[in-house]
Amino acid sequence: METVNFLLDRPVALLIVLLVGALIGIAFERAVASADAAKRKAYWQGRNAQRFGKKGAGLRKIEAAERGQAIRSDMAADQLKVVSRAKFTSRSLLNKSEAKVFEALDKAVIARNPKWQVMAQVSLGEFLASPDKDAFFAVNSKRVDFALMDEHCRVVHALEYQGSGHHTGASAAARDAVKKEALRKAGIGYHEVIAGHTKPSELRALVEKLVVEP
Repeated sequence: METVNFLLDRPVALLIVLLVGALIGIAFERAVASADAAKRKAYWQGRNAQRFGKKGAGLRKIEAAERGQAIRSDMAADQLKVVSRAKFTSRSLLNKSEAKVFEALDKAVIARNPKWQVMAQVSLGEFLASPDKDAFFAVNSKRVDFALMDEHCRVVHALEYQGSGHHTGASAAARDAVKKEALRKAGIGYHEVIAGHTKPSELRALVEKLVVEP
């Protein structure tokens, strides 16, 4: 009671006490709100951890994938603009010499086993796979002239036509070496058909050796 009378007799002191009390109250409310926010954050982190993995690792992967899709969509939109402005014409997949080899191969393969097929100008990335991304990208866009596909749609053998239009030089040899090694490691045979040297009878004999009879 004496304390109250003391403060009432001194308005300035009373004002200071009230102000200090108000500041303490505000600080307390903020501390409580911060604690509640921390609890809510921990709760949702726990939910995300349960749903997507420890500390939301799965959620981060999903977000990264979404960002990647957005970037690819933007690239596709830009590419569409470029393509829309350009002119395109159709051209032959094979030149005349390659077309003759394809026809002879196709007839020989069908005669040997009708369930097998001859594919032309196939990218290695279409029928090879590797857990090593760098290795896969190294061969992804490289092509083989002809691929022999069995009844299970699996490429079993690759044939390269070494014609007059075949690229020569150190770089071409290096590219061929990359293809050969990738095919070898995948258990796919590699064979060459040389223009002016491989006779039709030799081509048929090669097909009989490579293609399994039904």
